[in-house]
Amino acid sequence: MQETKPPVHPQRARLVVPSRSDLLLKNFTELIGGPMGARSAPGMVTPGVFTVERVLIILTVLAALAGLAIKGYCRVNGWQTPDQFYATCYSDFPDFFRNRGLAEDPFGFLTQGNVFEYPVLTGLIAGAAAWLIPGDGVTDGRVLAYFDVNVTLIAAVWIVTVLATARMSQRRPWDAAMVALAPGIVLAGTINWDLWAVGLLAVGMLCFAQGRLAFAGVLIGLAAAANPYAALVLVAVFLLSLRTGQFRTFFRTAVTGGAAWLAVNVPVAVANPVGWAYSLGSAESREAGYGSAWFAYNLVARRLRWNVLDPAAINILALAFFLLACAAVAYIALTAPRRPRLAQLAFLLVAALILTNKVYSPQFVLWLVPLLALARPRWRDFLVWQGVEGLYWAAVWLYLAQVTSHGPTQHNIDMPYYVLAVAAHMLVTAYLVIRVVWDIYDPNYDPVRRHHVDDPQGGPFNGMPDWLRLSPLNRARAVVPWGAKHHG
Repeated sequence: MQETKPPVHPQRARLVVPSRSDLLLKNFTELIGGPMGARSAPGMVTPGVFTVERVLIILTVLAALAGLAIKGYCRVNGWQTPDQFYATCYSDFPDFFRNRGLAEDPFGFLTQGNVFEYPVLTGLIAGAAAWLIPGDGVTDGRVLAYFDVNVTLIAAVWIVTVLATARMSQRRPWDAAMVALAPGIVLAGTINWDLWAVGLLAVGMLCFAQGRLAFAGVLIGLAAAANPYAALVLVAVFLLSLRTGQFRTFFRTAVTGGAAWLAVNVPVAVANPVGWAYSLGSAESREAGYGSAWFAYNLVARRLRWNVLDPAAINILALAFFLLACAAVAYIALTAPRRPRLAQLAFLLVAALILTNKVYSPQFVLWLVPLLALARPRWRDFLVWQGVEGLYWAAVWLYLAQVTSHGPTQHNIDMPYYVLAVAAHMLVTAYLVIRVVWDIYDPNYDPVRRHHVDDPQGGPFNGMPDWLRLSPLNRARAVVPWGAKHHG
């Protein structure tokens, strides 16, 4: 009898299997029978019902349910201070619905003189969710309904983010499991609306990877209208345009991105210039925010009677350090022996903002999760980082509970422990930065380029030779186009 062969798809690429390529997962799988066999061909043989993307969706739904369970105490007992901090279930959704006028007028921030702390697109999303809630006034039922509507929408955005990350990864779709199962998203994904910006940026980067520059620019512009950090991806695109000479790529992406940002912001700026300006610069006059190095320094300075930094000084120092960090990223982009990948530069720029910014809210971890999954998909580093971020997430709520209530001593943490948690978060983020820079200068350590690819997220930059490469030591360096003789 003739042997029946499994169906094969010749146009599909062989997928990279984490249990083979990642040492931590390879050792972990010994508990369940070991890594996938060397003779299997994932990506080429039909997987049946459980495709990679379907499994990723299931994992994301399970993680979203876990995130909802963490908010269980507040869903039952309400969001009251300090209990919401002790129970670690704080969220901006009920606070803004109840205390910022969303219950009475979902789009009140469009009215002259009213203010809203978030960027315009985030305000529109928050207002649209409030508009969906039936009834009038602030009642416990409406507050809970508003929270649930936002959590449901966040879960949908989370799934889209995971799928976009998987498709950007091409031969490494399983790297998106980092986004699907990220403890940081489970813990902080429903604090506010930041995941909307993360999702829009992920889809925008996917369009860029596919060479659809106009769509990419529009989505990146919308992401920036929801959270300005997303605009840093355009800086990464500019640096790669400078390295390859593909300036048209940057201009097409940046122009459409700017047009999308203006299309969202200009009508609001005209209708309510005061509120629009406040949404852009509301943090400038404030003290340093929780989680930042500046806030931690001021806490220690007050305890030790040192000089405390005022908001103006912090603004100047934070901007100066951020610009220096951006200059360092530009130096890396233009001097590395081989052109960095787009995700690597985007990760470095966003990490620089996080490390130098005057505030680090627990939900800011969302910004880096998809970028790290693309820039350095190593589970050991990822889990260590997420563990430390989880420690900071718990520390900030316990510290806030102590500050707002002076409640039972056994439930509070003193200032030094909170400062240590901030320091741990910053150190582990800096460690990831160092690892990504190491990968850039020695692509043999880059988990992506080790599989003989150039830049899966690079779009028009993928496979392009250098047009400009600086040599600090003024040594002649050959520019070798990407090809069969140039493997990572």
